[in-house]
Amino acid sequence: MSGTPALSADRVRADVAALLGCAPEEIAPDENLFDRGLDSVRIMALVERWRAAGATRLEVPDLAERPELAHWTALLEGA
Repeated sequence: MSGTPALSADRVRADVAALLGCAPEEIAPDENLFDRGLDSVRIMALVERWRAAGATRLEVPDLAERPELAHWTALLEGA
């Protein structure tokens, strides 16, 4: 599913920013998103949203183990 526009880096950043209530450009790629206020409920919401967009094998631990935008983007762009 590589190259799917629905799960582009911009989409991932925008979805995370929307849940955190900030502008996408405010989130650093290597920032710990838990420190920004992300919690397990919001991670579950992101997983469901991104599964619906095509990342059908994505699981909560995939995101929770490394809660960084750069890691999530790499996972989803390669989904």
